[in-house]
Amino acid sequence: MKWRMAKFDLPLNEAPVVMGILNVTPDSFSDGGLYQDASHAADRAFELAEQGAGIIDIGGESTRPFAAPVSLTEERRRVLPVLERLSGEFNVPLSVDTRKPELAREALDRGAVAVNDVGAHRRIPAMLELVREFGAGYVCMHMQGEPETMQLQPEYANPVAEIDDFFAASLACYEERGIAPEQVALDAGFGFGKTARHNVELMRNLKRFTRHGRPLVLGVSKKSFIGRVAGVEATEGRLAGSLACVCWALQAGVRIFRVHDVAETVQALALWRAIEPSHVPRESN
Repeated sequence: MKWRMAKFDLPLNEAPVVMGILNVTPDSFSDGGLYQDASHAADRAFELAEQGAGIIDIGGESTRPFAAPVSLTEERRRVLPVLERLSGEFNVPLSVDTRKPELAREALDRGAVAVNDVGAHRRIPAMLELVREFGAGYVCMHMQGEPETMQLQPEYANPVAEIDDFFAASLACYEERGIAPEQVALDAGFGFGKTARHNVELMRNLKRFTRHGRPLVLGVSKKSFIGRVAGVEATEGRLAGSLACVCWALQAGVRIFRVHDVAETVQALALWRAIEPSHVPRESN
């Protein structure tokens, strides 16, 4: 299996890939305000790559629960200078985390090769057209509602079946619009219109989504459901729970892990793969 992102073909059969989160926002739930300066953000991208990130995901609008949307002008101001600083000297694929086709196009023009779209449920024609035009990678993420309202009272008759149906319908829609299946990765959208119970049920049934033949993205890093299940209130105390989810998901067939803590996740994945019987580790003393 591979994920095609413009000039990059990312092979995923041999080893999983860590997608390092780079939020250039003042209000993201974990790292908001840390990388608002473009120079500092670019330095962080290099740091994440050195830690083992195979993709860097740059976001200029917080989509945490109850977050207010930001204008296109403001999102441009946050994201584009970072891409311009990295353009031409950064050899790790860059994705842009945005719901706005206008920003996605400008990011792809400046060297991004993938769009991570938390608004994929809306199937905006302009977004799908530019993904086709650029041959970009596309993360199709499930979200019930919008960030401002999604956690008010999320309800499902069967969350696993409904998200599975969403993936099937989305892939059919993309193919009709000329987007190759190899360009698409699937994200169940943990915490996006889901209760803690929904999230645990999705974790338990991740393997079901592998039937679509596309790489699965896991984005649970430090999310609140981990704190609720483990009884940990502080965001910074949720790393251990995040790594537990990563190892479970790897066994279920997930191959792309979107995380804040790249070095720790790379280490956990390396140990899991070394221990797993079907994997032959390199010889070591």
